[in-house]
Amino acid sequence: MSHEWILCHQQQRIRTLTLNRPEVRNALSNDCLEQLVQQLEQADADTGTGAIVITGSSRYFAAGADLRELQQQTVATAMTDRRPQLWQRLHNISKPLIAAVNGYALGAGCELVLACDLVICGESARFGLPEITLGLMPGAGGTQRLIRSVGKALANQMILTGEAINAQKAQQAGLVSEVCIDALTLERAEQIAQRISEFSPLALRAAKAALKTAYETSLSQGLLAERQQFVALAGTADRQEGITAFLEKRKPTFKGF
Repeated sequence: MSHEWILCHQQQRIRTLTLNRPEVRNALSNDCLEQLVQQLEQADADTGTGAIVITGSSRYFAAGADLRELQQQTVATAMTDRRPQLWQRLHNISKPLIAAVNGYALGAGCELVLACDLVICGESARFGLPEITLGLMPGAGGTQRLIRSVGKALANQMILTGEAINAQKAQQAGLVSEVCIDALTLERAEQIAQRISEFSPLALRAAKAALKTAYETSLSQGLLAERQQFVALAGTADRQEGITAFLEKRKPTFKGF
């Protein structure tokens, strides 16, 4: 692909991916989403990467799907679109994903935020699913993930009115974990990513998998899955190292096995 729509930066064990389509406010076309997923899969496979940060520009994180692509779509092309597979691949990333959001995260941009594990945003951030205003509805997890994140009342209001919420409301509702001043959003997200990336990759993968299970199953199934992940870690050198280091009052050195 001739366009480089995803900028990639590695610092220590953190991979930062920046959406870079300024001419369309970082709209997530299929090709752009594919580039993002490919970069995420590369980071997921890289033993030198412990956590991944996804960010946009200072004025917009991502302003939705590419409307010119949607304009051409028929029922037949929508049914055979590769987009659902791309979102599924994104969902399958096993390493922690942290969204650093300034400005607008709308439509597919908001759905990308919802697909991340942690969200840090600036005071300027706005989150919305305005698809209804275009005769559409969210189609990349918006209706399912938003309601699990912010609850029935707010999810219904956001999706049926198409109105965005601000950073403060997003934090109150549980969509984002921290709000900072805009200039520090990325720095704060990378700081959190840095802390996460120092832990055992095996423990992180197991914890993320268990947390995702909570979204998708009953409590009893979730508890069983959690226990299975917990038991699987018992045979790892990292777990031995973590406990030994704590007892010896030193910093652990995790190796990933």
